[in-house]
Amino acid sequence: PRPPLAASRGRAGRALTRAARSQDGAARFTPRPSLPAPLWRRHVVGRGSRASVALLLLSQDTFMENYFTSQRDNIFRNVEVLIYVFDVESRELEKDMHYYQSCLEAILQNSPDAKIFCLVHKMDLVQEDQRDLIFKEREEDLRRLSRPLECACFRTSIWDETLYKAWSSIVYQLIPNVQQLEMNLRNFAQIIEADEVLLFERATFLVISHYQCKEQRDIHRFEKISNIIKQFKLSCSKLAASFQSMEVRNSNFAAFIDIFTSNTYVMVVMSDPSIPSAATLINIRNARKHFEKLERVDGPKHSLLMR
Repeated sequence: PRPPLAASRGRAGRALTRAARSQDGAARFTPRPSLPAPLWRRHVVGRGSRASVALLLLSQDTFMENYFTSQRDNIFRNVEVLIYVFDVESRELEKDMHYYQSCLEAILQNSPDAKIFCLVHKMDLVQEDQRDLIFKEREEDLRRLSRPLECACFRTSIWDETLYKAWSSIVYQLIPNVQQLEMNLRNFAQIIEADEVLLFERATFLVISHYQCKEQRDIHRFEKISNIIKQFKLSCSKLAASFQSMEVRNSNFAAFIDIFTSNTYVMVVMSDPSIPSAATLINIRNARKHFEKLERVDGPKHSLLMR
C-alpha cells in the first residue's frame, strides 16, 4: 500500500509521535520516544492490510536539509497522505513555512495525488479567547501556500479530544471503500436493532466509521471509549493476557466490544432489554465474514440487506 507521510520541523512532531504510539493510553500519558534516527514508522489500517506511516521528525535544520537533498525522492515517492505538524508557538514561522513548501514541492513531483493534512499543534498554549482567530489566520495562510494542492487543517492538543479527532479523520482517508463500509454498517445496525454501532481501528482504537440510530448526548464518547479500552488492554498485557471482547451492561443499555475483522474491533450498543446477549454476539459473529471481504479492495459489491 502507498504510505502516509507525517513531517514536522521542531518539537511539535514529537507529540504526534506520542499520539501515534499511544496504543495503550492517551497521548499525554505516553512516554516521550527516544529516537536514534529522525525517521520512525507506525502502522494503521490501510487498503486491505496495514499501511506504514512514516513520521519524519526533524528537530535540527541540518537533518532537514540533508533529508531534502539526499533522500527527497525516496521519502516522497508513492505517498498517499502528507501530514505536516506546526507548532503554534514556533518563533521561526517563516522557516517552518519554507520547509512545508519544500515538502509540497516534493509531493507535487513524486506523489501529486496525495492528500494533505496540516495539524496546528499545542493549541492549549494559546489563550482561549485567541484560539479561533489564530487558527483561522494560520489555516488561511496554509491553504494559500498549498495551492494548487488542497489541504485540510486541524487544531490539535494532547490535552483534549482534538488530536484524536484529527487522527481519526486521517485514518478515515485511508479506507478505499468507505462509502460501502458505512452503508453496510448502517444496514447491520438496523438489522440487529442497535442504538449505535462503531468500528475501531484495531491497534489505535481510532473510530473509522459509525452509525447511530438514536441521538447520543456525549459528543466526546469516542475518545473516552477508546482510552478506556486502551487502558484495559494495558492491564491485560501486564497479566500476560490479550484483550478480545467485553460486555458492559446496566439498566439502560448493553454495550458489546468484540474483535470484528483482522484490522478492526466493533462496538454495538443496545437498549432493548428483550434482546438477549447471545443473540447480539451471534449477529456480530455472522457479520464478520462479510466485513472481512469489504476490507479488500476487490471486495463484494453487494451489501447486507434488511430481511
